[in-house]
Amino acid sequence: MTIVEAIPILRDNYAWAIHDGKSAALVDPGESAPILTWLAGRGITLAAILVTHHHADHIGGIPDLVSRYTVPVFGPTRGASPSRPVADGEIVELPGLGWRLAVMDTPGHTRDHVCYVGHGHLFCGDTLFSCGCGRLFEGAPAEMHASLSRLAALPGETLVHCAHEYTLANIAFALEVEPDNPALGARHDEALRLRKAGRPTLPVSLATERETNPFLRCDRENLGVAASRHGGHRVRPGVETFAAIRAWKDEY
Repeated sequence: MTIVEAIPILRDNYAWAIHDGKSAALVDPGESAPILTWLAGRGITLAAILVTHHHADHIGGIPDLVSRYTVPVFGPTRGASPSRPVADGEIVELPGLGWRLAVMDTPGHTRDHVCYVGHGHLFCGDTLFSCGCGRLFEGAPAEMHASLSRLAALPGETLVHCAHEYTLANIAFALEVEPDNPALGARHDEALRLRKAGRPTLPVSLATERETNPFLRCDRENLGVAASRHGGHRVRPGVETFAAIRAWKDEY
């Protein structure tokens, strides 16, 4: 049976291991040492690497890993120098694991950010966080809003695997935007319980994200009202609300 497991790396990143107890594909290995320890401790061999974008905390471990394992590296062409560049709609087959993941272009955080989806799992890098989303380093608000809307349209039971443990901080901001959202309160209690137990708050279902993540709820009138009140001028639902709430989060 193939499962997905989080490997904590760096300060608050996760590398995600898709494995069957013998072979593993890694998503966004930003640091090699904890991953090598994880592989050795379980007697697992690295079979492939998937990259969502070129930032150092997502690719920093790749040179060391590929010096030890001869494996394909799938991802955008910048930074990771993948041996298998990927394109929107392409299907990536994970060697020896029997998984096929579809590539989704999700520009916004970076212009060439991609996500991988399949078998009920979404690996979304820094596009979507639990109760949040990535900063717009290269993309425009309309691009990121479109990318998030595309992810939000996936089945609700899809499990979301983000690249950072930002959930509690994101919930604090989300409650500023939607203080009366009962689903946010429930998500906060669950996330706090998990962190106190030393466990990740991830993965989380996409259905939960649609109920709690303000960046997936920008088409709702109440989010537009909150953004308008904060900014002191009328903001229409949709892209305008997304841009206003993202700017609000940037200064939070």
